[in-house]
Amino acid sequence: MKLFSANIEDLRTLYTDTLEKALDMEQKIVKALPTMIEKSTDTELATAFRNHLEQTKGHVTKVEGLLRKATGEASTSTCKVISSLVASAEDSIKDAKDTGIRDISLIASGQQVEHHEIAVYGTLRTWAGLLGQRDDMAVLESILKEEEAADHLLTQIAGHVNQQVAA
Repeated sequence: MKLFSANIEDLRTLYTDTLEKALDMEQKIVKALPTMIEKSTDTELATAFRNHLEQTKGHVTKVEGLLRKATGEASTSTCKVISSLVASAEDSIKDAKDTGIRDISLIASGQQVEHHEIAVYGTLRTWAGLLGQRDDMAVLESILKEEEAADHLLTQIAGHVNQQVAA
């Protein structure tokens, strides 16, 4: 983790700084997902989180590779957004005493994280293209597609979980 703010003077520096934040983001999600799995009472939701944990571990590896290629190392920079989203999810888990409400809250938290990841990876993919990094672009596109699929799956699960709780 960096001790000082980045001195961002060009798109390449902004790109690598954002990759460092993406790595921090993915590492924090890897740490948060086991609790989300444990606290899920809907089996489909727990399975979705479990599968996404494995994907996220792959995202860590992919982003580390992009950073090593770009800078020679895979260091991180704090992603403040994901820190806040994880803290909010942890609060929701503690606050929801009803298991159905907790599942709905977990889905909402998961989707908030997915939406942030979709924004980050869409932006990084665009910047990689502008920088002529076609290989990076393909890696980022593959991560983006997995994040979009995870969000779509959570939307599907929310359909039945929300109905059950509302009934």
